[in-house]
Amino acid sequence: MVVGDVTTGTDVLVIGAGPAGYVAAIRAGQLDLDVTLVEKDAYGGACLNHGCIPSKALITATDVAHEAGNAEEMGIHADPAVDLAKMVDWKDGVVDQLTGGVEKLCKANGVNLLEGTATFDGENTARISHSGEGQGSESIEFEHAIVATGSRPIEIPGFEYGDEPVLDSKQALALDSVPDSLVVVGAGYIGMELASVFAKLGTDVTVIEMLDGILPGYDDDLKRPVKQRATDLGIEFHFGYTASEWYDHGDGIRVEAEPAEQAAADGGQAEAVEAEPLELDAEHVLVAVGREPVSDTLDLEAVGVETDDRGFIETDSRARTNVDHVFAVGDVAGEPMLAHKGSMEGQVAAEVIAGEPAAIDYQAMPAAIFTDPEIATAGMTESEAADAGFETIVGKFPFRASGRALTTGDADGFVKIVADESEGYVLGAQIVGPEASELIAELGLAIELGATVEDVAATVHTHPTLSESVMEAAENALGHAIHTLNR
Repeated sequence: MVVGDVTTGTDVLVIGAGPAGYVAAIRAGQLDLDVTLVEKDAYGGACLNHGCIPSKALITATDVAHEAGNAEEMGIHADPAVDLAKMVDWKDGVVDQLTGGVEKLCKANGVNLLEGTATFDGENTARISHSGEGQGSESIEFEHAIVATGSRPIEIPGFEYGDEPVLDSKQALALDSVPDSLVVVGAGYIGMELASVFAKLGTDVTVIEMLDGILPGYDDDLKRPVKQRATDLGIEFHFGYTASEWYDHGDGIRVEAEPAEQAAADGGQAEAVEAEPLELDAEHVLVAVGREPVSDTLDLEAVGVETDDRGFIETDSRARTNVDHVFAVGDVAGEPMLAHKGSMEGQVAAEVIAGEPAAIDYQAMPAAIFTDPEIATAGMTESEAADAGFETIVGKFPFRASGRALTTGDADGFVKIVADESEGYVLGAQIVGPEASELIAELGLAIELGATVEDVAATVHTHPTLSESVMEAAENALGHAIHTLNR
C-alpha cells in the first residue's frame, strides 16, 4: 500500500506484533479503544516465527524419532530415518497456521494493522516507514503507545550471523539437512535445547560455555538430570571457555576457544578449566549466548522514554514507562524474557489505558525450558524463601516412584514444593522431568490463589497420571507421603 506522507490518529499505537504486542492490541480492541498495530516483519514475533513454537515443534519431532529408535526395552525395534527438510516444512506449517490466526484475531477485534518500522518523532507522534521501494511513510498521532519490540540474538565478536557457517537460533531452526557436526556456543536454555535436538538427529555436538556449568540461574539438582541426559546423547562439553574465532580450513570450519579469564561460579557442576586453547572442527557453529532488547531503533529520546544501561525499558507494575502515556511490554521491558510474561504485561497495559485497575504480579510467574528432561519453576526456590525470611518445609517426589512415569519410560527427575512452615502457604515449586512445563501450572495456580500445601495434598488427582507427583510432593512436605519414605 502506497500511503505517502499523511497523518492519521489512533487511541493506542502498539509497536511490535509478538505475543506481548498483539495481545495488547487485541485486549485494547476488546475495550473499545481505537488501536493501530505496527509490525515490520511477521505477525507473532520471534516467539511464533523463530523461537518458542518452531523450536518446540522440532523438539517434539526429534523426540518422536529418538524414542522410537531407543525403545528396545519396550519390545520396539526401529531405526527411524529423518527427513529434516520435510520436518522443517511441517514446522513451518504449524508456524503459518498460528501467525495467520494472529492476523485474523487482530482484525476480528478491530485492530488496524500496518506493516512497517515505527520510530517516535515527538511526544505523541510516530513515523511509520513502510518496507519496500516506493512504499513511503506516514505519521501517526497517538494518545498512548505500547512498545513491544522484543529482543534479538546477541552477536559475539568474530561470529557475525551474516557469515554462512555461523548460525543464530532462527537459522539453526531452518536448516534443511542434518549437519554432521555442530559447535554450540552457550549452554543456556537455547543452546541446550538445540544441542539436544541435533544430537538426537545424529549430529556430533560440542558445547562451549564461558561459565562452569549449564543453565545459569537454575539450582544444581534441577540441572543434574539435564546434564546427564545430554552426556548420554553424546554431547561434549567444554566449560570455562570463550569462543574467539573461526575459519574455513577447506573441509569444514575450525572454531577456536580460549580459557575464560574468570569462570563465574555457577555451583555444583564445576569442571576443571583446561589451560590450553581449544580447536574444534565442525560443519556449523551455533551462537546462543543470549538475547538483547530491541530498543535502539525507536528513537525513544524523541518521546522521552529512558532505558537502563543494557537497553531495557524500565516499567512499573502497570507496564508504564517513565513517560505516563507510553508503556513497554515483553522482552524489551526486561527479564524474564518469557512470552507468557509479555502477554500478561500486554493485557495489563491495555487495561490500564482503558482506565481499569490492572497491575502485574510476578510472584507466581512460571518459567519452563524444554531441555531433555524439561525444567519448570514457579515462585520461590528454597534459598529464595529463606532469604525472604520464611521458615520453610519442603516436599519432594521422584518420578521413579511414579507409576505413570515408569509406563512412559521416562522417570528421571522430581517434583519439589516449597511452603511456609507456619501457615503452609505454597511459596514455590521446581520440577525437572517429563511434562514439567505442563505440571507447573497447578503449582502456579496454588501460589496465585494463596493455597496451602494441605490444599494441594487434599486435592484428589487422577490415577495414573504424572500430576499425582504434585500431590505426593505435597504429602511429603506434610510428612505423610504414601509412596515415598518421609524424612
